[in-house]
Amino acid sequence: MSELSEEEAEEEAEAYLGEYDGERNSEGERHGRGKAELPNGDTYEGEYEHSLRNGQGTYRFKTGAFYIGEYLQNKKHGHGTFYYPDGSKYEGSWVDDQRHGYGEYTYANGDTYAGEWFNDNRHGQGTYTYKETGSMYVGGWVNGIQEGEAELIHLNHRYRGKFLNGIPVGRGKYIFDIGCEQHGEYIRSEEDKGEEEEEEEEPSLLAAPKWKATQITKLIHWVPKMEKAPSPSEGPPAAAAETAAADEAVEETAADEKEKMQTNAVIDESAEHRDDMPSLHKVSSEVFSPTKDAEEEDEGIREEENEEGEEYQGTASLEDEEESEEAE
Repeated sequence: MSELSEEEAEEEAEAYLGEYDGERNSEGERHGRGKAELPNGDTYEGEYEHSLRNGQGTYRFKTGAFYIGEYLQNKKHGHGTFYYPDGSKYEGSWVDDQRHGYGEYTYANGDTYAGEWFNDNRHGQGTYTYKETGSMYVGGWVNGIQEGEAELIHLNHRYRGKFLNGIPVGRGKYIFDIGCEQHGEYIRSEEDKGEEEEEEEEPSLLAAPKWKATQITKLIHWVPKMEKAPSPSEGPPAAAAETAAADEAVEETAADEKEKMQTNAVIDESAEHRDDMPSLHKVSSEVFSPTKDAEEEDEGIREEENEEGEEYQGTASLEDEEESEEAE
């Protein structure tokens, strides 16, 4: 009689679990891969262990929602993706059937959240992006509400400060893309302060706090100093110095030769035949100036500009002239 009661209990338990088609262990339990149709109309296809969903599987609800991911003892646990009936989706970590850890949620209206979760709530550090405006909240969350140090980023400016119950409070600053910062604080109206003193309870934040600016400062961008590598013609610093000295010597020699040639030209100016006289070429040389570093501040923006002088280009042509003169 007791054996019959056990069989009936097993049949009743099996009926409660719904219809099943898949692998079983030696004890007749659902164990391994299988597919089940539950009494409530939901279906599950995946891995089992001792009649419990355990491992990778797909659970489809009769409402249209479905979950693809890991299970542990019939609960969503590990990494998985849940598709909700309204079109929203969560992909990330699960613990004991709850969103827990890091995950990304795409809402039905197109907004997204990527960050930390705790007990099914946004909790910790995360980024919420508003699809309609493109604005982003980057910072702390507590039980699904914006709270703590954060940055609210808009199209052409951003606010950096503290948030409480989803609204900015206390000191902070607005940073504008035009190159300036506005410092100030969010303060509550005198009416809100009076109500808080009378009730002596938790502060009520019914009215939005007002922004009070205190000062405007320049926005300073830090730019690393970059030393320009010498060009091949310049060579290393020592070689550049030698090149400059050689250029200076050549310039002096060219000046002496030019002076002699001008003197000879004056002496022979009365001669009848001047066809054999070498023509005087005007030699133009540019003074070589070393690289100069200049730092300028324009509306708070610091940037370094390297100004490099032009190199002396007349050396080669001057040598050609000297060779021509010696040949003649």
